[in-house]
Amino acid sequence: MIYLELFLSFLLIGFTSFGGMSMVPLINDQMLSHGWMTSAEVADIVAIAEMTPGPLGINCATFAGARTAGFLGAIVASFGVLVPTLTVGMLAAMFLKKFKESRVMGNALYGIRPVCIGMILAVMVQQSMTNYAGALFGFLSWPALVIGLVSLLVLIRFKWGVPQTILLAAALGLLLCGLDAGAALPT
Repeated sequence: MIYLELFLSFLLIGFTSFGGMSMVPLINDQMLSHGWMTSAEVADIVAIAEMTPGPLGINCATFAGARTAGFLGAIVASFGVLVPTLTVGMLAAMFLKKFKESRVMGNALYGIRPVCIGMILAVMVQQSMTNYAGALFGFLSWPALVIGLVSLLVLIRFKWGVPQTILLAAALGLLLCGLDAGAALPT
């Protein structure tokens, strides 16, 4: 039964999101509503999915499915999130010539862009609350804030690559928090 629930949850996520970070609130909602994970665990899954190669949606589905129901859960959740993309991709390929010059499609995409930006901003706020502050600013995680600001600086100012920035963040985490890094971060 859990496999069917995982498949349907990620099928819903795949059909109702636009991919990438816009999937995170939906994944969070599904994980919390089924009691499969906490917000902190979803934040961890998203962080791991961001660090691993490949699309965020499929990575999140794979990790969340594995966390929830093991190897078969990973396969089922991944397939669930892929079905909408495969379906839309096949339909788009069939009607490519028709959509290519369509004014209606151009107008639809024009309207979808602000929605995607709003969803990404909502994810940024939600993830910031989870990663930097606990219980609506009950406390501020200074180590996490320092790591985030230093990472942002090296990415933007010094044009470091993502792998180097991840290694720097890991080193800063060990330096600022020691081996028990989870104790310094919000839960």
